[in-house]
Amino acid sequence: MGIDMKITINARKVTVDNDLRQHIEKKLSKFDRLFPGESEATVKLSRVRDIERVEVTIQQGPFLFRSEDESSTFMNALDCCMYAIERQIRKNKTRLTKKLRDNIRIPEYESGDVAEEGDFRIRTKTFHLKPMTVEEAILQMNLLEHEFFVFKDIDSGETCTVYKRLDGDYGLIVPEKA
Repeated sequence: MGIDMKITINARKVTVDNDLRQHIEKKLSKFDRLFPGESEATVKLSRVRDIERVEVTIQQGPFLFRSEDESSTFMNALDCCMYAIERQIRKNKTRLTKKLRDNIRIPEYESGDVAEEGDFRIRTKTFHLKPMTVEEAILQMNLLEHEFFVFKDIDSGETCTVYKRLDGDYGLIVPEKA
């Protein structure tokens, strides 16, 4: 079975040997059966001291699946990332199937810079706000396993935020009109 997914491997201060590249391709190839058609995966590898870090982002149509992990080896960290993405897909399977049929568009994230502001390290991410419903924003937040998600409301055109509450429910922040 060939790999239909376009795979990009970015390595920072790391040499990617053939064994590691083949391991990454083998792990990602199992998603070919789940993602018909065109899909793209980006795997970022970095090493800080003795900790090896893997960040996997898969884009299938309108959806973005993402996981990151650290371990003593890249292969172990990659295995944990793959498990997390599989869990995201299983947990949201029914909703994903419906939304893929409805062909919604989800924003693409761009990696940002880290800046020092006094005592704080601030990482900036930019993305294009695309119109979506509150339900679609909650689904994408859950897929990314984030605590909140910023989106453009499809009805009002306002920039809103959904978030996960401590009681398990969801919250919606809507800007007050002047």
